[in-house]
Amino acid sequence: MAASCGLVRAWRRLSLGVPPRRALWGGMRKKVREPEVVETAVLEPPILVCPPPRSRKYLPPEDLQSRLESHVREIFGPSLSEDWQKASLKESKLKYRLLAQLAAELGHTVPNSRLHQMCTAGDVLAFYSTQVKDASKFDELCTAELPSNLKIMWEH
Repeated sequence: MAASCGLVRAWRRLSLGVPPRRALWGGMRKKVREPEVVETAVLEPPILVCPPPRSRKYLPPEDLQSRLESHVREIFGPSLSEDWQKASLKESKLKYRLLAQLAAELGHTVPNSRLHQMCTAGDVLAFYSTQVKDASKFDELCTAELPSNLKIMWEH
């Protein structure tokens, strides 16, 4: 009897187009994919050359005060009082425009650590009036004229 039930089931599957039991539960073999060939480019090792240090040297121009005054008058417009150095830079848009124009023109920017100190146009004038040297203390000692009783031995 059990054999006849199995034959009936097999006949039904074949006549109805039902796939065999193995196909339903993963018995069918999957096609094996061939591995894809990936071409790799040969990379050259990076050149590890240290760039020269950025120069921070700044020498204020002689007409700095007139340049700064013209920029302040241009940005603040007719509402500016006679004493332009007391013009407040509390409005960040005006402060940005002024400092961006001066940085582009003079090639010297106000560092982030000093931005909060720029409250008036006089503060900006004081910052841009200060000369910045790019030499170290050792370079300054090399070029300085030392007294005759002082000798510096660089190599021991």
